[in-house]
This record gives sequence, structure tokens and C-alpha cells, in this order.
Amino acid sequence: MRKFLASAKFLAGTAASAVLFSGAAARADQPRAWEVSFQEPATDMMRQIERFGNYTMWFIVPITVLVLVLLLACIIRFRASANPVPSKTSHNTLIEVIWTVGPVIVLLLIAIPSFQLLTAQYTPPEEAKLTVKATGNQWNWDYEYQVDKTFSFNSAVLQDGDRAKAGKEDRNLYPRLLAVDNELVVPVNTTTRVLITATDVIHSFAVPSFGIKMDAVPGRTNETWFKAEKEGLYYGQCSQLCGKDHAFMPIAVRVVSDAQFKTWLETAKTDVPAANKALMAEIDGTNKVAAAGN
Repeated sequence: MRKFLASAKFLAGTAASAVLFSGAAARADQPRAWEVSFQEPATDMMRQIERFGNYTMWFIVPITVLVLVLLLACIIRFRASANPVPSKTSHNTLIEVIWTVGPVIVLLLIAIPSFQLLTAQYTPPEEAKLTVKATGNQWNWDYEYQVDKTFSFNSAVLQDGDRAKAGKEDRNLYPRLLAVDNELVVPVNTTTRVLITATDVIHSFAVPSFGIKMDAVPGRTNETWFKAEKEGLYYGQCSQLCGKDHAFMPIAVRVVSDAQFKTWLETAKTDVPAANKALMAEIDGTNKVAAAGN
């Protein structure tokens, strides 16, 4: 027992240290191997989605168990060997009332909070302070910042041979098939509107940690929004089958402080690569200091 407790304490300490150091490297979340739950929420909207998902499980699990039990009961009780003369019952008022009223109640209990969540998703809490247009292409994204001096750039999956040049060799922070050459940069705690369209086929702009997923349709502009509460690097992917390189169309959003964003924005208006390089240098330097402090 003592050995078990000692091992448990050791594992807990190791896990805590890992969390501290990984948190210093990037206060964000990304897909994990064998992940069975949602990514860590970075917005209040994603927390609401997570709560709704947990809420619906209180209905899904009992209903699944009930149906399984009823199936097993029918298999055992009404099998040919135990019931050679089948029942010819064709009507039971009580059972019909139960299986009509029961599902209606369950659907109402699910529908009401579902519609409340849907309304919240389409109702930003405040006027957006930043508007970005995301245009899906086969198979990359164009981002246009609609500020006083509009500018745009392309964001495509980062090739392995370009990692060193981009300063993104850390595969824990810049995972394969998720890292991009130019991230979408936004300020923390700022309501950001995203206008979404496409140039060729239907794509879909999805970032799990933000709780957003919106189709990009050619000839049409859809709209979504998010308000990231944590600085860090967040990943998403095109979530609509769009051709042979659909799996190579990631989305990366870098959430930074308001001061860092303003500095990046001023440089990016004329030189996006230089702005990204300066921003990465500042963030990596801060993370190294934080990691050393831990």
C-alpha cells in the first residue's frame, strides 16, 4: 500500500510538472493522440458547448442502457425455445402512452437548452472590435484584416523542409499537418468577427477550442465570432471534404496580448513575414524565461 501511495504521488508530481512546463511553452490546446473528450476550452462559448455535451450524456447513457436491457429481455424471454406459442397482443394503452410521452419530455429537456445555446452562438455579447475575412482555397486559407489599412496573406500547411527556416522545429508546439507558415493573429479577450467564404469548393472553418465551425461557400459570405480568453496557439482544420488535399488544410490561430497584437499589426500592414518573425521571437523569449522560472 505504501509503495502504491508513493508511486501515485510520484506520478501526480510528474504530471503536475509536465503541465507547468507545457503551459509555459504554450498556454493552449491541440489534438492529442487517443483523445476522447473535447479540447480545453479557450472561449466561454466552448465551455457552454462542453456543458451541453455533458448534460445530454445524462439522457444518452440511460436511454442506451434501457434499450439494451429491453433487447436482452426480448431475446431471452421471447426466444422460440422459451416461448413456443408467440403472443398475439397488438395493443397496450399504458405502453403506448409511456413511449409517446417519455420521448416528448426528453426531447423538450434537450431542445430548450439546445436552442438557447444556438441563440448564444449567433449573438455576440458585444460589437466586434476586429474583423477578419477567411477565404478557403484548395487547400489553404487567405486572411484579410479589415482595419484602417487593409492587408491580407496566405496561410498554408508548413512543409517539413521549411521548419528550420520558419523557426518552428518544435513539433510539440508546431505539430505535423497542423502547423502553418503564417498564423491568424488576434488579441486576447477581444470579440473577433470572422467572415468566411471560398473561391472554389465548399470548405469549413473550424477551431475546436473556440467552439466555432462555419462552412465556407463559394459566392456566399458566412459569419461567426469568438472571444479567446487565453493566449497561445490554437489549431483547427477544414472540416468539409474539399478534395484530395483536404487533410492538409489546417487552421492556426495565435492569440496574443493586446500590446503584442498592436505591434504585430503595425508591421504586418507592410511586411507580414517580418511581423511574424518579431512576434515569435518575443513570445519564444517570454516562454523560455517562464520555463526557467518554473
